[in-house]
Amino acid sequence: MPPTYALHDPNSVPSPALLFYPAVIRQNIAAAVQHVGNPARLRPHVKTHKCPQIVAMQLAAGVSKHKCATIAEAEMLAIAGAPDVLLAYPLVGPNIQRFFQLQTKYHGTKFSAVVDHPAMVPPLASSPKPLDVYIDVNMGMDRTGAGFDLLEELSRSIANTKPLRLAGWHCYDGHINQENPEERETSIRARLELLLDMRASVEQASVPVPVLICGGTPGFPIYARMRDVPGLECSPGTYVLHDHGYGSKYPDFTGLQHAALMLTRVVSRPRKNRVTFDLGNKSVAADPLLAKRVHLLDVPLHTIGTERPEILRPVPDGQQLLPVLHPIGKNRSQEIVGTGKRFGFALKIDLPVFVEVITSRVYERRTRSSDSDHFTSASGPDRRSGSSDD
Repeated sequence: MPPTYALHDPNSVPSPALLFYPAVIRQNIAAAVQHVGNPARLRPHVKTHKCPQIVAMQLAAGVSKHKCATIAEAEMLAIAGAPDVLLAYPLVGPNIQRFFQLQTKYHGTKFSAVVDHPAMVPPLASSPKPLDVYIDVNMGMDRTGAGFDLLEELSRSIANTKPLRLAGWHCYDGHINQENPEERETSIRARLELLLDMRASVEQASVPVPVLICGGTPGFPIYARMRDVPGLECSPGTYVLHDHGYGSKYPDFTGLQHAALMLTRVVSRPRKNRVTFDLGNKSVAADPLLAKRVHLLDVPLHTIGTERPEILRPVPDGQQLLPVLHPIGKNRSQEIVGTGKRFGFALKIDLPVFVEVITSRVYERRTRSSDSDHFTSASGPDRRSGSSDD
């Protein structure tokens, strides 16, 4: 395990625990700023961490614009002192009034909203103060967003409705996530070319579109290089903690290091070749496949899968079988199954084991550890996936 992740006193940290490494987080924030060249071009999504301490680090680095998906996230950002917050999720039902209440309560934060249909414009016109509105554009993901054929009409509707102001377009293309950087860039630029043509057409009709908020984490390295697109803001989310999944899939997002680990312990060794961890389904997101949940730092030659023998695969040197991770029993703990003396003797009862989270999820109810080098979570990662806009 890299010395960066060592704890001064691991015996003082209960497990399972989520560990944050502030020095690494600051390094990741600095790397993202270096990619875009100016922190004003960043509007990171908060959903990966939901943590005011990390927001404070971003603000200290000059990152003043933020994006979120829920009313609770928007309020957390305001409490943390963020001056510019976009709630990038359609406001419907009671959430419209809850959003207006945020505007009234937190005068130091400028809140903005998104719409993707003309019917959503009149309710927002009841805003108690001038309100920036972005059009959520369907970039081909077909989750939310207005089609290109609606953009001119919707832009004009917002621009002509007081106290609303058309601030720009929100253009999330999370479905463009090819592992090959050249293929990913080709797909992004093809769609962006159509978007820029539409923007030019709308602006020729005397409706300015000042800002384009583009992409998430997969597209970030590509959008970050586009210094010639006026008003382009980049919107990554996972970069602050940088999970193992994105780290291995998108090496073109350079300068990042994993800044959050799970601490688990071996709680039992019921058989010679079997150990049980206290890292259960309620401690790490259960929605991904088992093989895509965690990466064992302390046992780098082993991976996770299922217990079916046909799934076990040899390590590159062909001398040892890989262990597998799977849920057991009503306590919903998980266990590692492996063969070979190295594995059997390496993991003993009460041994702390450090784990990289492969897919970042929502983290709640954080407490500061007495160890100044990391944060810990009292509850670990929440199982909810939230939106996938990161």
